[in-house]
Amino acid sequence: MDYIKSVEAWANNRGLDKTNSDKQLIKLIEEVGELSEAHNKEWRDKQIDSIGDIFVVLTIYALQNNLHLDDCVKEAYNTIKDRNGKMIDGVFVKSSDLEEDE
Repeated sequence: MDYIKSVEAWANNRGLDKTNSDKQLIKLIEEVGELSEAHNKEWRDKQIDSIGDIFVVLTIYALQNNLHLDDCVKEAYNTIKDRNGKMIDGVFVKSSDLEEDE
């Protein structure tokens, strides 16, 4: 099943594709806050729900801005796929950022 297309169809059927994306951006921030709480409290079910909600909101936000989530993910992946760096305190730091600190 193509979940992006399914979410887009769901949004189109409800007219969400024609609405202002400002509201969707606010909804995204709310959902990220819920994920943060679930992470901090180790609520696995809520983490799953929040990640799914974030996916849905991002898909609709992209649709409202004449973008497609697949294209956005492809662009991001192509940017990072050959990136080098190292882990510092559990965070991946890209080589170019390491060079700036020197």
